[in-house]
Amino acid sequence: MAKSPEGAEAPIRIKKYANRRLYNTATSSYVTLENLAQMVKDGTEFVVTDAKSGDDITRSVLTQIIFEEESKGQHLLPLRFLRQLIGLYGDSLQAMVPGYLEMSMEAFARNQEQMRRYMNDTFGDLFPFRQFEEMGRQNMAMFEQAMSMFKPPAKTASDEGDGERDSESDELARLREQLQEMQRNLDRLASKK
Repeated sequence: MAKSPEGAEAPIRIKKYANRRLYNTATSSYVTLENLAQMVKDGTEFVVTDAKSGDDITRSVLTQIIFEEESKGQHLLPLRFLRQLIGLYGDSLQAMVPGYLEMSMEAFARNQEQMRRYMNDTFGDLFPFRQFEEMGRQNMAMFEQAMSMFKPPAKTASDEGDGERDSESDELARLREQLQEMQRNLDRLASKK
């Protein structure tokens, strides 16, 4: 891999051709979206460019990888989250969303690593259930805080019926369950490495 002036490795360049084929310039071979997904999981930096125009299309290719994973049944993105995200396009808060989501995912990753360390340090012994519970509470609090930032102000009890409040409570319970399932999937993936 080429080195940048600062000594850090430059990202691998992937060219996407009009026939949708992806070419890894570092290995001089064609790759698939699955190969790129594995590179992301391995922490390999890459940039995807349109072979004809030279435009950076990395964002659209990464989005395509997410679409492919979701279509295989690997549901990490809850419907409500997707709807909220789509609703923020064109909104006055749109500029804040990428940084906020990136910060939230970094915090989630730190907690995930901490949980893995606890499991590795205590493997064979009793699991530190209190530590897992606390980390789960922190993750849920962080997630709820992130989502509440994008919700409109709450209505008063006279503005909304009890049915809607129950619906929000059910939705929150579903989100918690989905977050826990996400964590279980991440743990399973980590144990395969």
